[in-house]
Amino acid sequence: MIFDKTLATYMSKRFLLNLIAVFGTCIALIFLVDTVENLRRAGNHDVGIGVVLLLSLYRLPSLTELVLPFSVLFAAMMTFLVLTKSLELVVARAAGLSVWQFTAPALIIALVLGIAATTLYNPLAANLKSRHEALFEESFGDYSGPLGWGGRSIWLRQDGVDGQSVLHARSASPNGWKLRRVTAIIFDKNGAFRERFEAKSAVLEDGRWRLNNGWLIQPGLPPQFHRSYLLSTYLDKTQVSERLASADTISFWDLPKQIDTARKAGLPALQYQLQYQTLLARPLLLCAMVLIAATVSLRVFRFGNIGRMILGGVVAGFVLYVVSKLVGDLGAAGAVTPIAAAWTPPLVAMLIGTTVLLYQEDG
Repeated sequence: MIFDKTLATYMSKRFLLNLIAVFGTCIALIFLVDTVENLRRAGNHDVGIGVVLLLSLYRLPSLTELVLPFSVLFAAMMTFLVLTKSLELVVARAAGLSVWQFTAPALIIALVLGIAATTLYNPLAANLKSRHEALFEESFGDYSGPLGWGGRSIWLRQDGVDGQSVLHARSASPNGWKLRRVTAIIFDKNGAFRERFEAKSAVLEDGRWRLNNGWLIQPGLPPQFHRSYLLSTYLDKTQVSERLASADTISFWDLPKQIDTARKAGLPALQYQLQYQTLLARPLLLCAMVLIAATVSLRVFRFGNIGRMILGGVVAGFVLYVVSKLVGDLGAAGAVTPIAAAWTPPLVAMLIGTTVLLYQEDG
């Protein structure tokens, strides 16, 4: 395949300008909506406008990470549709250029963008999201963001002055220092079961967990209600954060260490493995979005059904996103391996897009 430098430069410029326009619009809309939501919360708290804007800025990179694939899809569709409508691609085809020469510049940009998003943008987003969650909890009290408290069941095995114990919580704050709906299974210094405590919440303090509003269950005795129960621990806040931090608050470069830490602590590492593999597969996902856009945008306008083709591209991108989330949930649950969960959807989309383009090109 002959790679025309002039065409590649022209196509790259058009695609980049469209991508900047689409992604910039998404950034503006997300910032506006998030700021309005934070202002609504601030109405019930003594929180200034400066803190509200800072919260929105801290959260913005992590939210825009989610819309990046769709930005690439729409930017590629816009580029191919405009060039097709102006008959520029028709002339290029008449000059003997193939569909792969049209799409190669956008694919290369998507690949480079995916690598940069994983290695550079994600660490920034993870760092700022951690700051957002800390500032949010400081400003509004208990973390109660749009997605609630993590929504993840956690297990924690620990040791303390009084012996070993195992904590299970239905949900945890982003830093892991506060737990809700907690079950503590407590052993004595000899490793024998001693008692169980069912609490509504738990808070990590210096050298201990404070279990609030729960029932103490001991063998041979009736359950006893306690408003507060202290459970010793050798863990400090930094160690708990390392063990229980949500995967999207950890930088791409720190995920391998976090996976190793979770394994050594006897904790499930699936969420960290899945996040790591998903970030590794991001460049391939962006390339798949370009191929999907090409399959629905290179049809000559005089053949008609352009609106249907555009709708098909949007639906295909949405289906790819839904399937990726569904397979990701299966991976997080351990039904499939994290590698399969992260890589299968973009690989299948790439194969389908390539097959369709080959059929359109060669019949």
